[in-house]
Amino acid sequence: MLKRIFFGTLRITIAVAAILALLWWFGMRMPGKNISKAEALSSNEIALREELHADVQKLAGEIDERNMWYYPQLNAAADFIEDSFARAGLHPRRDSYELRGQTCHNIEAEIPGARPEILLVGAHYDSVFGSPGANDNGSGVAALLALARRFAGKTSQHTLRFVAFVNEEPPYFLSGEMGSLVYAGRCKARGDKISAMISLETIGYFSDAPNSQVYPSRALGAFYPKVGNFIGFVSNVHSRTLLRRAIAVFRKHAKIPSEGAALPWFIPGVSWSDQWSFWKRGYPGIMITDTAPFRYPYYHSANDTPDKLDYDRFALVVSGMEKVIEGLDKL
Repeated sequence: MLKRIFFGTLRITIAVAAILALLWWFGMRMPGKNISKAEALSSNEIALREELHADVQKLAGEIDERNMWYYPQLNAAADFIEDSFARAGLHPRRDSYELRGQTCHNIEAEIPGARPEILLVGAHYDSVFGSPGANDNGSGVAALLALARRFAGKTSQHTLRFVAFVNEEPPYFLSGEMGSLVYAGRCKARGDKISAMISLETIGYFSDAPNSQVYPSRALGAFYPKVGNFIGFVSNVHSRTLLRRAIAVFRKHAKIPSEGAALPWFIPGVSWSDQWSFWKRGYPGIMITDTAPFRYPYYHSANDTPDKLDYDRFALVVSGMEKVIEGLDKL
């Protein structure tokens, strides 16, 4: 009897180990040479840092909490984003829909390319109820605007589309009322050829403290660092080719550590942003994130304020993402 229990337990252990090994090989083993710590900023990255800080301060410090409960502030954020696109020389468009008698706006700015395929970069601009949302997701919006400014006036192979999404946070999260799902559905209906969707989600917090990084499962924790000094690239299994291409380009140019994983969508955290909406419509998408609640102690709280962000490393992430967009455009 004990012998049967022993060998039964051994078989289960071997099976679990085999599954984890396969998961690592196909979903976690990423191309490119990683680095162990952040490097110094260039003069251009110092200017980018100040730009990011100013936009986060505008969204989370001046406008403050912005959602359907704070509707005037939500619209003030929309106006700021639209004006920022226009000041960059782009031609923003509001993609609006009605939600319980109030109009909500996704805001897009497009740079036409030589080909019909679209590289779409997005970030949600609402904050969760009770929070000014500096990191979630003032950081993503600030990055979106900075990237749009850097590609404005440039030529590209793909059409580049920058979109700020409304109503990502609860109670609209992962529902039909989520701004990005409304938007992705309209893209699908008109036949938009989106070859890549990049969701910028809480990308401004880093820590060098031991055990500052946790994961939704011990299995993942066995493969990844326990120090939260890296930026994460996350996708579902279907989008793994896009993920691998993106992180390979990032690691070729970037000056900050990065980790990547293509995992089943149902693992906690994997689908927790606007890329989920595009997966639902059959488009490949990835999320760029500092892992939010698995690292950030002020997640979804009143303390998610502009002073909590690490703007040096934040700037390095955005600088690296500029190279990612350039690299994906060449494919």
